[in-house]
Amino acid sequence: MQLTKDQVVCLPIFDQTQDGSGGVLETHSPELGDAFWNKENAIGEQAAPLMSKQSPKGIVPSNPFPQSPAFTQPKPKGVRTKLDFQQYVFVNQMCYHVALPWYSKYFPYLALIHTIVLMVSSNFWFKYPKTSSKVEHFVSILGKCFESPWTTKALSETACEDSEENKQRLAGASTLLKHLSTSSEEGSPNQSAPVGNKSGVAFSAEKLVSEVPSMTILDKKDGEQAKALFEKVRKFHAHVEDSDLIYRLYAIQTVIKTVTFILILCYTMTFVTSIDFDHVCEPEIKHLTGYSKFHCTHNMAFMLKKLLVCYIALICVYGIICIYTLFWLFRRPLKEYSFEKVREESSFSDIPDVKNDFAFLLHMVDQYDLLYSKRFGVFLSEVSENKLREISLNHEWTFEKLRQHVTRNPQDKLELHLFMLSGVPDAVFELTDLEILKLELIPEAKITAKISQMINLQELHFYHCPAKVEQTAFIFLCDHLRCLHVKFTDVAEIPSWVYLLKNLRELYLVGNLNSENNKLIGLESLRDLRRLKILHLKSNLTKIPTNITDLSPHLVRLVIHNDGTKLLVLNTLKKIINLAELELHNCELERIPHAIFSLNNLQELDLKSNNIRTIEEVISFQHLKRLTCLKLWYNKIISIPLSISHVKNLESLYLSHNKLESLPSPLFTLLKLRYLDLSLNSVAVIPPEVGFLQNLQYFAITGNKVEVVPKQLFKCVKLRTLCLGHNCITSIPEKVGHLSQLTHLELKGNCLDRLPIQLGHCSLLRRSCLVVEDHLFDSLPIEVKESINQEASVSFASGCKCLMEGR
Repeated sequence: MQLTKDQVVCLPIFDQTQDGSGGVLETHSPELGDAFWNKENAIGEQAAPLMSKQSPKGIVPSNPFPQSPAFTQPKPKGVRTKLDFQQYVFVNQMCYHVALPWYSKYFPYLALIHTIVLMVSSNFWFKYPKTSSKVEHFVSILGKCFESPWTTKALSETACEDSEENKQRLAGASTLLKHLSTSSEEGSPNQSAPVGNKSGVAFSAEKLVSEVPSMTILDKKDGEQAKALFEKVRKFHAHVEDSDLIYRLYAIQTVIKTVTFILILCYTMTFVTSIDFDHVCEPEIKHLTGYSKFHCTHNMAFMLKKLLVCYIALICVYGIICIYTLFWLFRRPLKEYSFEKVREESSFSDIPDVKNDFAFLLHMVDQYDLLYSKRFGVFLSEVSENKLREISLNHEWTFEKLRQHVTRNPQDKLELHLFMLSGVPDAVFELTDLEILKLELIPEAKITAKISQMINLQELHFYHCPAKVEQTAFIFLCDHLRCLHVKFTDVAEIPSWVYLLKNLRELYLVGNLNSENNKLIGLESLRDLRRLKILHLKSNLTKIPTNITDLSPHLVRLVIHNDGTKLLVLNTLKKIINLAELELHNCELERIPHAIFSLNNLQELDLKSNNIRTIEEVISFQHLKRLTCLKLWYNKIISIPLSISHVKNLESLYLSHNKLESLPSPLFTLLKLRYLDLSLNSVAVIPPEVGFLQNLQYFAITGNKVEVVPKQLFKCVKLRTLCLGHNCITSIPEKVGHLSQLTHLELKGNCLDRLPIQLGHCSLLRRSCLVVEDHLFDSLPIEVKESINQEASVSFASGCKCLMEGR
């Protein structure tokens, strides 16, 4: 702007005279010059701009000292304009606007506009919210991935391979590469001793990472940061790969920059030729100055021209860059990025190729340094992530920590329950005395060959845990595993190897197994479970899967616990001829299924929590000669049919939680009954025929409306448990003393005012198993209380034991 501002100087041009004189540089007559210089008072408004009170610089001033008569003073030469300084300033300003080309005057402003346009078109994608946020997030993640210790650890093998020393070592021991997949986790490529056969299953893509000697275990902080990076990269990958907005915006702004460059170059080169040093100016100011034309010089025209040439050169450089960028954009598809080279150079062969904006950003990074994309690719590999989880998991869950979590279950078996871990710690397989292993919500559970060390393991639980098993581990499980529990959401989550465990005895499946998905189980697969004895299905079945018939030769117990879905088709049951125990819980059954009556080997039937209202079909049970236990509890049975007497072999009958109001006499003709539960009904009278049940050991009628306890009840001298609580009983007969084997008596919640002293004759009854109000117990004679309390202080466990035996 300084070069183009007010740098114009103008002089007037005289009009042509008749004799052709009047040029700008013409010298007039001496008389005219004398007349001009002899005017001593021609100062002020009449003075020329180059004149002052003294002579012009170009004219020798008169000598103040006396001169000789021979000396004559020189006469001034040039053109007398008769314009003062202010008029010249005015003329210069007028001619600056009139005579100079507009490009000479406004070039700085054009350069500013060019700069703004190019800056906006170059940086718009950094400012536009939808792209800038992705770019900033990508740069942030990229930097963290580059600096992560896990990246260095994962790529250290590749770095070693690039070194000359390692190349020489590998050249001398190339045969050892075949054993990498079976070497130990602390092993290295130059170790010659392979591990034993028990760990011979190959996972080379994962093993390579941990077998390099330079790799050390990450500390907990670095491990957590690396795991957080994996999650960030996964989310960024899913979010950015769906669109190509960044690519399209970058391409558009590059095209705009290129077009802008061409336009700038065209008109700048056109107008630069109009910049000149000399200009003729004809402002309409003759009435102010007396002249109509002026000859002007643009002082900085030469410098401005050179500046414009430099500007054009810079613009050309910028334009070449834009053209190269366009060539780079469209030379190959930038919306696809392949990690093929990274997969070849590293051990992570599962790094996926990416597309759209994610691919474009990686191409941009490659223009800076290929190593960034290579390190970034480590966090796209599931193998790398799994290896990180494995290392962190083994570092956190040591053998000592796992040993602290081992407990003993009620069956006195050693049990370990692992919940919501990233995998199965290697130290688990060192617990050789473990009998039950439970894995819950472990998405990457892997049973390795090391499980062969767990010689006492008999039971496995997989809760929402699609476990993978190595071949050697599978062989071990086939030989040793006896019980397997699998809990799942979808049937596809059941590992396929489950159906090949030939020595499995018990299989528990909990999850969605409705009729539409039954085919997904593998209809032919169950036939390989040749020794399966117990099958437990907790699901929402509408029919019994037909492939269960493959188990008919050896299946002895079938349990189906529905979630309230009505079980409609049960014809398959007829084919399971060796079935001994059948449980159909919560299946919305309204009657006893007829298919059950074909199970000649059935010993126990449990129809708990259904909608059964009548059991008239019970007469058909007479054909089931081996049926000894019938459980019809938690239903809506109103009455017991008289035909119940035909089921002669019944030993246990569960009718609690129904709507019974009376008990038919034929019920008490079942002389083999040892267990009878009538709790929580509406029974008001206990028939005296109850005395016929001489083998009865457990009798419960708690929560009914009984008012009188018949004396015949106490003829059942084998009774060990008697539950009469929460009725309307007012007294207990003295014959209760005849129950010499009684160990548990429940009387609480009645209308008793005293207890019979004959309770003292029940030598096996203890205070902990006598459920009665304290004030009633205190009313007993002291010798009776001492008799009941004599072993009350032995141990709490012994008291509970008698209760459990009674139940």
